[in-house]
Amino acid sequence: MSSTVQTGNAPRRSSFPAPAVDAGTDGSTGVAFAVARATDAARWWQDQGFRGRKRLLQAWKQAMADDADELVAVTTAETGKPDDDALLEILLALGHLDWASKHAEKVLRRRGVSPGLVALNQKATLGYEPYGVVGVIGPWNYPVYTPMGSISFALAAGNAVVFKPSDLTPGTALWIGNKWAQVSGGHPVFQVLTGGPDTGAALARSGCGKIAFTGSTETAKKVMAACAETLTPMVAECGGKDAMLVTADADLAAAASAAVFGGMANAGQTCAGVERVYVDRAVYAPFLSLMVQEGRKLVTGTGEGADYGPMTLPDQVNVVAAHIDAALEAGGRAVLGGRGSVRDGRLIDAVVLTDVPENNAAVRRETFGPVVVVNPVDTMDEAVDRANGTGYGLGASIFSGSRTTARKLAARLRVGVVTVNSVLGFGAIGSLPFGGVKDSGFGRTHGADGLREFSTPKAMTEQRFAPPLDLLRMHRSERDMKVARAALRFLHGTRRGLFQGQQEAGGTVR
Repeated sequence: MSSTVQTGNAPRRSSFPAPAVDAGTDGSTGVAFAVARATDAARWWQDQGFRGRKRLLQAWKQAMADDADELVAVTTAETGKPDDDALLEILLALGHLDWASKHAEKVLRRRGVSPGLVALNQKATLGYEPYGVVGVIGPWNYPVYTPMGSISFALAAGNAVVFKPSDLTPGTALWIGNKWAQVSGGHPVFQVLTGGPDTGAALARSGCGKIAFTGSTETAKKVMAACAETLTPMVAECGGKDAMLVTADADLAAAASAAVFGGMANAGQTCAGVERVYVDRAVYAPFLSLMVQEGRKLVTGTGEGADYGPMTLPDQVNVVAAHIDAALEAGGRAVLGGRGSVRDGRLIDAVVLTDVPENNAAVRRETFGPVVVVNPVDTMDEAVDRANGTGYGLGASIFSGSRTTARKLAARLRVGVVTVNSVLGFGAIGSLPFGGVKDSGFGRTHGADGLREFSTPKAMTEQRFAPPLDLLRMHRSERDMKVARAALRFLHGTRRGLFQGQQEAGGTVR
């Protein structure tokens, strides 16, 4: 199967063997076929058990690692990002696949839970079972790392997966699917379904057990509406307008370096990166100077030595330009770059804006480009209020010389993940769940919560001996009801109630 791959300059063609399904003109034909195959494959996959699935997932991981240079080439051709960035993305993605495959049994296996005093005659257990088929709708900005966060954990939990990648990065997805086909013996437990928005909509309506979506808040609402037609649950990882807080005692050089990395890496196309910085006014000037110095070192382009490449989505260039214009028209200042930073070929040089009003689009809406707004604050209370002041709530970072201060500030931020004295520090930690609140979505990938996200809990009780109180019957004895009343007061009431209950049951208070 051939796919058109857009790079920083001209379209290129790349060809991959296809463990994929042609979605058809409206998306529905191919989706129905893929989901039907996945439904059958899911039964085989579940029969492998945790250890059998672990063996295959580890083999898949190793196959991808052995030929990672090929995947780097495909990813950079489609997205325009530098080779080093693509390699880092693959390294982190395989780390999460490794964690999921190794920890699924411990997290999801059936285990005993306490039945409590009233149900002491019951053995109570809890286990987690797969949905069957999970549909994954992936993004284009991190076409390996982000979707693999859902794919890895869904597979480790025992589900078959139908993956619909962005139509900007189909080759990356097909390469990953090819590696699965090589190690799985032809079982279509993981399938890649290429296509456009109609294909994604058809997948949401297909009756999958669950949908995992990554993309904009606006698109997530449409996917959610489609899922609602069949009561299909979903996990949504949407956009962010992530803030960094810098206290007066912070390491300013480290904070400035992190702000540039979080804001400009991958051309700013990082949902959990840095788009806003709130700095204590006492250190605002030196921090801003350091950040500008760091930003000036960046090289933008597609050639050797470039720090980041072009915007992957052509239309996003217009959004970035509009936010720069809105900030400057409202009285903001460009201390690095400006309107002229938006160049031909979807290249945008680093831009640092300051003194931008908080109600401006450049502060409140996701820019998703190499633009960072830096504003001074008089107190960290003000910084927290401003950080929480948008509809988003994905991530945040704090730079402070005091861990105690940082932890107190972190507790007040309404986000899904906070990093202290770093940015994106959670990205390589397989045990930490990732996801947002508010307009940044719901549900979690990664970690034990990510494994449970793609599972359904099943509770079970087994009666071990006749109950001391035979209450689960239509006609209860007078004695049992007296003891039940006394037990209610003893377990849940006050001493006065306990005395009354024991008197009714014929006992005494000692």
